[in-house]
Amino acid sequence: MIKFTKMHGLGNDYVYIDAIHQTIENESSLAQFVSNRHFGVGSDGLILICKSNVADFKMRMFNSDGSEAEMCGNGIRCVGKFVYDKKLIQKTNITIETLAGIKTLQLNVKDGKVETVKVDMGEPILKPEKIPVIANKEPVTNLRVKAMDKEFTFTCVSMGNPHAVTMVEDVKDFDVDKYGKVIEEDSIFPNKTNVEFIEILDQEHVKMRVWERGAGETLACGTGACATAVSCYLNGLTKRHIYIELLGGILEIEWNKEDNHIYMIGPATTVFEGEI
Repeated sequence: MIKFTKMHGLGNDYVYIDAIHQTIENESSLAQFVSNRHFGVGSDGLILICKSNVADFKMRMFNSDGSEAEMCGNGIRCVGKFVYDKKLIQKTNITIETLAGIKTLQLNVKDGKVETVKVDMGEPILKPEKIPVIANKEPVTNLRVKAMDKEFTFTCVSMGNPHAVTMVEDVKDFDVDKYGKVIEEDSIFPNKTNVEFIEILDQEHVKMRVWERGAGETLACGTGACATAVSCYLNGLTKRHIYIELLGGILEIEWNKEDNHIYMIGPATTVFEGEI
């Protein structure tokens, strides 16, 4: 039997497993099984908490299709809550190794449990070959991509994983399912891409829906919110410190001018625990 914890960050839900004290095999197949909302636990994917030689812990993240992803902003906040609430660590400033590098977390604890987490997401990656996207300028703005009957204009950013951000008039009624998958798999994105559809409310507030690579539309995406904040500032649409309204709630994002790092603040919630 494998013990697990179901957690979510603004509705972006994953099954979390302590892979330090349990042996996990066939991670990709396990991710597909637990993610199934009819026959499994039900989630956007699987996150393993592992030992690390370079940080306090290592996070491995698998999408619902079994593919391993570099990083998940909502997921890493829940990792912080998992390790603190389960007393795997006692300090409130911790480091997590990911495929997108080592991230530093500041845990906000209330009544002995983590309530919100501030994550140093590092510097945004704007070089096209490192995002990656096939483009001939940096930063990658005004990139035109045709998807079925529409043409979109994208700004591309990597937060350790690739993102393509585009503005739409009414994000609430936009058909994310119709266009998201087509854009994700466009040949201009060598490693596929996450797709953010955004609507600017004012200089400090943005609405966002996201099509996540390998998972489909989710209620929230932390790295996507960070990429959106970068995109909006690069295009002169918002300030550096903004609030992003996702289907699952609100994330606070700041692109710090001094160190060029992106900081994300948001909640982390435990739903239930079980065994499989």
